[in-house]
Amino acid sequence: MHLILFGTSGCHLCEQAEIIVNACVPDGVETVDIAEQEQWQEQYAIRIPVLYDPVTKQELGWPFDLAEVEDFVGRVARI
Repeated sequence: MHLILFGTSGCHLCEQAEIIVNACVPDGVETVDIAEQEQWQEQYAIRIPVLYDPVTKQELGWPFDLAEVEDFVGRVARI
């Protein structure tokens, strides 16, 4: 399973989200800085951090906790 965590540098919420997600996802996630592409900035600027599954196109937006991430991972893993 390949998940992406959209965020940006210097974002304390993104840092918190990364800790939560890494505690739940054994293989870790790819972190993507939305500042790298204008498209990501337009889509996620006021919503980060966002956990994204590129296969199912499902998203989990902040705020989320460990239980919500576990539920999200369970849902996308079954598909």
